[in-house]
Amino acid sequence: MILVFGSINLDLVVEVEHLPRPGETVLGPGYRKVAGGKGANQALAARRTGAEVALAGAVGTDEFAGVALALLREDGVDLSLLRTDPDTPTGCAFICVDRRGENLIAVASGANRLARAAQVPDDRLGPGTTLLLQMEIPAEETFSIARRAHAAGAHTLLNVAPAAPIPIEALADLDWLLLNEGEAETVARGLGLAATAAHETAGRIAEATDVGVVVTLGADGAVAAVGAERWAVQALLVEPVDTTGAGDAFVGAFAAALDLGRPVEEALRFASAAGGLACLVLGAQPSLPRRDAIERALARLPAAAPF
Repeated sequence: MILVFGSINLDLVVEVEHLPRPGETVLGPGYRKVAGGKGANQALAARRTGAEVALAGAVGTDEFAGVALALLREDGVDLSLLRTDPDTPTGCAFICVDRRGENLIAVASGANRLARAAQVPDDRLGPGTTLLLQMEIPAEETFSIARRAHAAGAHTLLNVAPAAPIPIEALADLDWLLLNEGEAETVARGLGLAATAAHETAGRIAEATDVGVVVTLGADGAVAAVGAERWAVQALLVEPVDTTGAGDAFVGAFAAALDLGRPVEEALRFASAAGGLACLVLGAQPSLPRRDAIERALARLPAAAPF
């Protein structure tokens, strides 16, 4: 099963003609409240592929918490490991989306700062667990649970978002790093590696750390490097409406495919289809596709190719 330890937010989404520049105010016709947070998004993305998923994190007792958890409950994500704090507001993200589907995001962490690795008991971290992590809750807690999970025989995946250097000692507890191009550059430089073309950067990080690396490239697809293997997959051809949930859809679907025992190249293609479909609907969680839609979309996506 998949255990996600990560953030839970309420997204306030405003549609605008163009994204604001520094010092500029841009008007939109209104706003929508949409459940979000990378941890919650990826948990729901994995669940919608049919995987068994649990989410550990923290929320407040405010109105935003109910909205943030609604789709997770509806889809059957196990929320028994959540922490609730009456004195701290639920995390909130402020998102502008322009007419091309590009976005600009600021996040107020709120209760996400209270998430603790100790919420997860040892018996949830054995060999049958795929632990999925991000960087929107305290890093020391993320690396703490990764260490425990690795020692217990679980599979560990870290989506390095938002971008941050990863301590050398933490890399020993990870099986996979999942990054976009900017995040890959940050991690590479933190390791003293040159950041060049994405496929080269992925390979250099993988060779230096002995960790599997996936770098997403937006409309150019994604690449993966694990051991001596190198794979590239195209992006699903779509007309994007909102790219907000695409990265989380990709990560959740990739984790789910690996948890089911699919080979890397098949997991990469499955994730690319999920990420593309997530661009077709406004908002993060409403856009996350279900397994039947992903399977249908695979007919339009070429197989991953070695390079």
